Amino acid sequence: QVRLEESGGGSVQSGGSLRISCVVSENKWCMGWFRQAPGKQREGVASIHFNGHTAIAASVKGRFTISRDNNRNTVYLQMNMLTADDTAIYYCAASSRATCAGSLLTDQYNYWGQGMQVTVSS
Repeated sequence: QVRLEESGGGSVQSGGSLRISCVVSENKWCMGWFRQAPGKQREGVASIHFNGHTAIAASVKGRFTISRDNNRNTVYLQMNMLTADDTAIYYCAASSRATCAGSLLTDQYNYWGQGMQVTVSS
């Protein structure tokens, strides 16, 4: 069974930075970060293929960076210039699907972490 363990969430002031991490029990083709704010649908934030190709949501482009260390089975999301709109539960996800490259769609990901809260206060 594939397990994903997220860490690094918490509270930060507006304009601040946070780096969140996710360790997966076995590497998968794609790793992604998704988030869900209260009353909203889960949305894709960033994804990265095993070969390093990334996709970033327009809402965070220029502020968030995704990276992965395949030797450590770990994916990171560096979040800068955070605003209250970034407050959400952040989920790490992994995909074994061949079609996952460049995708920020939830249905492309078949393994999910439990999620962790990121709160940005103004």
